[in-house]
Amino acid sequence: MPQHVQGVIAPGRNEPVRVETIVIPDPGPGEAVVKIQACGVCHTDLHYKQGAINDEFPFLLGHEAAGIVESVGEGVTEVEPGDYVILNWRAVCGQCRACRRGRPWYCFATHNAKQKMTLLDGTELSPALGIGAFAEKTLVAAGQCTKVDPAVAPEVAGLLGCGVMAGIGAAINTGNVGRGDTVAVIGCGGVGDAAIVGSRLAGAAKIIAVDIDDRKLAKAKEMGATHTVNSRTADTVESIRELTGGFGADVVIEAVGRPETYEQAFYARDLAGTVVLVGVPSPEMRLDLPLLDVFGRGGALKSSWYGDCLPSRDFPMLIDLHQQGRIDLAAFVTETVGLGDVEKAFARMHEGDVLRSVVVL
Repeated sequence: MPQHVQGVIAPGRNEPVRVETIVIPDPGPGEAVVKIQACGVCHTDLHYKQGAINDEFPFLLGHEAAGIVESVGEGVTEVEPGDYVILNWRAVCGQCRACRRGRPWYCFATHNAKQKMTLLDGTELSPALGIGAFAEKTLVAAGQCTKVDPAVAPEVAGLLGCGVMAGIGAAINTGNVGRGDTVAVIGCGGVGDAAIVGSRLAGAAKIIAVDIDDRKLAKAKEMGATHTVNSRTADTVESIRELTGGFGADVVIEAVGRPETYEQAFYARDLAGTVVLVGVPSPEMRLDLPLLDVFGRGGALKSSWYGDCLPSRDFPMLIDLHQQGRIDLAAFVTETVGLGDVEKAFARMHEGDVLRSVVVL
C-alpha cells in the first residue's frame, strides 16, 4: 500500500525548496523502500535546484544518504528488510560490455527504480541522481543499496554515497596516486578535501591544496594537505611548480568544474602527469587548449565519475578504514539540520561556511 511521507522538492528553476507530502509506492520487482536516517546536502542538489543538470522539475532532492531497508520487491536478493545501507546512484547491471569485461565501475547501463514517486496530486517527481533522499523514505533500485556495518552513525556513513567517495576515488581509483607522488587539489570543498584524504591514504609525499578561501585552506591542512596556495593572491600554476621543484605535480585533481581551473590543472602537472576532473561543470562550459600542448605534455587527462567506485567493494572498505581510525569521515560533518533547513543549508554552502551539512531524520 502506498505510503505518505515528508520530503524536500525543488519546484522550479532557482525557486526556494519546500517540504511536501510525497507518495511512495510499494517496491516492485528489483526495488526497495529505504527509511532514510541521514542525507548530506551536496552541491549536486544545488545544481538540480538551479536547473544546471536538466529541467525535469519538480525534483525530489537528496542523494548522499544512509538508512534502513524497510521492504523489497520481487526477485531482490542483495538486501532484505532491516539491512543498514548506504545509497549509491550507480547500480551496476552486471550484463553490459563494461561489466562483462570486469570493469563494473564503468557500467554503461546503471539503473534506478522503475516506478515514480509523486506528489499527492499525482505529479511525478524526478529523484536527484535516482535517489531522492531528502525524505523520510524513498524508493530505489535494490542495487543502489550497499550493506555496511551499522556501528557507524548514518550522518557519517551516508557521506560515502556521493561527495566523499567521489573525492577519495578520484585520488585512489582514477588518479592512481601512489607512494611518494606529488598531488595538487584545486578546490577544497567536500570533494576536494576527500581527494586530499585519499591522496594521504595512498601515500602521497606532498599534497598541495589550492583554493580562494583561507578558511577552506585551513581545513584542507587539517585533512592532510602539506602545503596550501591561495589562488586569489598567488598564481596557481607557478605556485605548484615552485613547490614541486619546478616540474609540476604528478597528479592534479580539479574539484571545481570550471574551464579556468581545469586549464590551471593541465599546466600545473608534470610532463606525463595526470589531470583528474572530478568537479562537475555546467552544460554551457567549453574548454580551449592548444592541441599541440595536449600532445607534447603526454600523460593522461581523465574524468572521474563517482570516483570510479564500485560501491559493493569501496563503501565497506572505507567504513572499515574509518573504524580503524585511518580516515576520519566525521571530520566532514560541519552541522546536522532538519528537513526544513535545506534552503538555509544551500545558502551556507554557497557562502563557504560549511564542509557538509547533513539532514538527520
